[in-house]
Amino acid sequence: MLTAFARAFKTPDLRKKLLFTLGIIVVYRVGTHIPIPGVDYRNVQTCIDAAQANTGLFGLVNMFSGGALLQITIFALGIMPYITASIILQLLTVVIPRLEALKKEGQAGTAKITQYTRYLTIALAILQGTGLVATARSGALFQGCPVASQIVPDQSIFVTITMVITMTAGTAAVMWLGELITDRGIGNGMSILMFISIAATFPSALWAIKQEGSLAGGWIEFGTVILVGLVMVGLVVFVEQAQRRIPVQYAKRMIGRRSYGGTSTYIPLKVNQAGVIPVIFASSLLYIPALIAQFAGGNSGWKTWIEQHFVKGDHPYYIASYFLLIVFFAFFYVAISFNPEEVADNMKKYGGFIPGIRAGRPTAEYLSYVLNRITWPGSLYLGLIALVPTMALVGFQANQNFPFGGTSILIIVGVGLETVKQIESQLQQRNYEGFLR
Repeated sequence: MLTAFARAFKTPDLRKKLLFTLGIIVVYRVGTHIPIPGVDYRNVQTCIDAAQANTGLFGLVNMFSGGALLQITIFALGIMPYITASIILQLLTVVIPRLEALKKEGQAGTAKITQYTRYLTIALAILQGTGLVATARSGALFQGCPVASQIVPDQSIFVTITMVITMTAGTAAVMWLGELITDRGIGNGMSILMFISIAATFPSALWAIKQEGSLAGGWIEFGTVILVGLVMVGLVVFVEQAQRRIPVQYAKRMIGRRSYGGTSTYIPLKVNQAGVIPVIFASSLLYIPALIAQFAGGNSGWKTWIEQHFVKGDHPYYIASYFLLIVFFAFFYVAISFNPEEVADNMKKYGGFIPGIRAGRPTAEYLSYVLNRITWPGSLYLGLIALVPTMALVGFQANQNFPFGGTSILIIVGVGLETVKQIESQLQQRNYEGFLR
């Protein structure tokens, strides 16, 4: 990987793209530290220090914003609205025939779906920004902080609307920065911004574990966490690269006097076909009961039961529900993202077949069988990786933003591998020697 980056910096046009990408990253990180108007920044810092980075319900969104959510900055929402909009459009593509037709139209249809994603991102940003401002005004953003209700001193309608508009504009700016990296940088703009947001929280989280440790001044705990992180990265890289290759043979076709086809290829089915989406779905769904209990008044029995079992995250009920939801959403997402019947029809259309399997419906049934078989280890792997923060919560008394959590490791490794592949492909295009010299 380091060799690829070194060779990229030696290539003039790639060096410009890398430097442009680094410049956009700097702009993005600066924006995550600029507070929005109407917020008392001193009270925010007081509450953050008092909470000791325990973000509770807002941990996932805070991680995707690079810690900007709890500081209530102009990029407080980060790229979470765009991620949510992309997932919603991807799910609706299976349900709405119009979107499915656009997806099949190629580049023009993809551009139209991207435009819909942008509109939905702005709508979700307005909704989430309003919710964040309301939470900050009520003092529920930092529970237990004595000055939590004084974070927004002026609670007039004008100030509230200004705060929501500022955060919505910040989300639009983040979306624009990501597209600039995709067009003029090294590509994968949104993924790189997501990578930077998560990686930015690592140093402070690791140092907090060192300071809270008791063995050898905290260095034993610090080294153990680093070792666990390296092992997890190796495991994730191994599983993310693992795939089942289904051999495909294309029959020869005679067109005039020339013969076409007769080639052999394969269909790569990844063990983790769903990626990090099931973990995000399960985390978001488990936040709903705790969020309802947080805003519910009184001390009713159901509220107390939810706070005891589904808020902190170390209760057996929470762990079992989290694991089962991840397994369920893994199968659900694979079922809607990979259509064996469509793959079998395309193979039959171009004269392809799996050796030993008849074309058409038997091929679709075989692909479904193989996909279900490899989704089981993939879903169990996702569930175990996602439970690492919970084990750290119990073993190290760490907060819920344990640096080497399942979601963060999966995203960082996935984006890192994809970015390196893109750089290597661009290097290959510029340094291809060919067969004739």
